[in-house]
Amino acid sequence: MNRNHVSRRSFLTSSTVLAAAGAAPYVFTSRAAKAKAANDRLGIGAIGTGGMGSGIGHGAGGRGEMRACADADTTRAERFAERYEGRCAVYQDYRRVLDRDDIQVVTIGTPDHWHTKPAIEALQAGKHVYCEKPLTLTIEEGQLICRVVRQTGLVFQVGSQQRSDRGRFLTAVALARSGRLGKPLTATCSLGAGPGGGPFATADPPPHLDWDLWLGQCPVVPYTPQRCHGNFRWWLEYSGGKMTDWGAHHVDIGQWGLGHELTGPVEIEGEGNFPNIPDDFDPVAFYAGKQEIPNGYNTATTFKVTATFADGAKLVIQHGPDNGVWFEGDRGRIFVNRGRISGRPIEELTDADREWLNDETAKLYKGAPFQGGHMGNFFWCIENDAEPVSDVFTHHRAVSTCHMANHAMLLGRKLRWDPKREVFVGDDVANALIARPRRAPYDIKI
Repeated sequence: MNRNHVSRRSFLTSSTVLAAAGAAPYVFTSRAAKAKAANDRLGIGAIGTGGMGSGIGHGAGGRGEMRACADADTTRAERFAERYEGRCAVYQDYRRVLDRDDIQVVTIGTPDHWHTKPAIEALQAGKHVYCEKPLTLTIEEGQLICRVVRQTGLVFQVGSQQRSDRGRFLTAVALARSGRLGKPLTATCSLGAGPGGGPFATADPPPHLDWDLWLGQCPVVPYTPQRCHGNFRWWLEYSGGKMTDWGAHHVDIGQWGLGHELTGPVEIEGEGNFPNIPDDFDPVAFYAGKQEIPNGYNTATTFKVTATFADGAKLVIQHGPDNGVWFEGDRGRIFVNRGRISGRPIEELTDADREWLNDETAKLYKGAPFQGGHMGNFFWCIENDAEPVSDVFTHHRAVSTCHMANHAMLLGRKLRWDPKREVFVGDDVANALIARPRRAPYDIKI
């Protein structure tokens, strides 16, 4: 095995992770090994089968045996199952997938507000999990998932696939962390502007969609076609807009490059424009279902937020220009996105520099092979009892910054954060936003 390989035993019991998660030392068990299939091929189940859910489900299905899928919209589940010619059972309730002993791996590609509950229950049922980003709807949900991953010792990969891009994103992160760009270092993440729209008309839900199940933990509202199937991310009730959608990707890279992937900022402030939000908007009351607002998209369309870390490093999150991440210090500046990596420090790389980068990106990838992409990394980690490149601990920290950015904009003031205790300092209202009320039938049990 590669000398840079990070075992789950060493990762989950490391003082850094435990301190960041605020937990007692984890005692490793062999449950992950016991969860493997009785034969040579892992049984796969797909929860959420529209959009990215379909993509990651089929990606996993090609590496094992797809045996079941579930979606609150049965037409999506049925369409997904067609590829497997009768070998993939179709359910509307995801718990039917988790009940099956012949499934050892699940993918979760549901809307953002439906990630945490099935993810935790999958782990509790002994399944390895690949879950789409952003992993959580709230900061508290990330804390809960981290706890259960430690308890079970199972492999959990978050779908932040930029972490598997060696030639661009891992190269940028390695250069930023090396100090070659100088200090203090600033990461600027441009995510693109969000859409506006509405108010929209309500309607009766189609017969193939269980609307109450789709709403899950969130307050009950009349069915609106624009609330679900891809557009859910433009509603604060179910997601965080561009801030958590692209932010879950780019803020993750930004914090990783700054060397703060297992902590968080100490201050965060900024401004944003939120459509359909009234002047008397009370986010605490709204998330509890006690304040009604116009029935339209309500996540930020344009925004600029600055997060400051204890060492003076800064992370700026803005809607534009372009889409990507800049790393800049007093000695250089680079830009990276899914199409390119550029800047003078890249142009001036020597052969010796590139050899050094190969070693550094291998370390960032935790010693796993680069073949097979992000899904390949997930399955390699299952087979080798290893920590995936996009683990829950670092993703929780990145998406927490995205959640805090939305909180700061909605409250209209600078927030101070204690990254060790994971609470806002001296701010009861902001602390009330760390978690949201959940409808009783859809509460999370640990």
